Amino acid sequence: MHCPFCGAHDTKVTDSRLVVEGDQVRRRRQCTACGERFTTYETAELVMPRVIKTDGSRESFDEAKLRAGMLRALEKRPVSAESMEAAVERIRQRLRARGEREIQARDIGEEVMQALKRLDQVAYIRFASVYRRFQDLDEFRAEIDRLAQEPHFPPHDD
Repeated sequence: MHCPFCGAHDTKVTDSRLVVEGDQVRRRRQCTACGERFTTYETAELVMPRVIKTDGSRESFDEAKLRAGMLRALEKRPVSAESMEAAVERIRQRLRARGEREIQARDIGEEVMQALKRLDQVAYIRFASVYRRFQDLDEFRAEIDRLAQEPHFPPHDD
């Protein structure tokens, strides 16, 4: 870290503390050349993979888009905002943990479907009907029958 006062490249850390939210570190530094003290803040830069759309185009991962799709499916359903946000965070963590630079949009859709299946089965069917482009009532019935065959598992924290 260079000194903002004299431009020297040699500074030492005199104190480090977590900022209130815990996602940032505040460091007090002192320049070894001029002796001036200053504060820096560090945050982790977690890069999400780029999304490869079905048409082959690529775009940046958009958490707001992910959240909006889930909120639309969960509209007027008895699922707390905390549970929904926890599911969004689990999806983000899973995508990041893959370590891939790019990810298919359909993989994100599958992650959302699994999360919704755990949160609320009605929301899951809503999302699946749009995501899988159900064409008629028979496709709804088939998906509901598949869902009924699976053992029901309560929401959990991964």
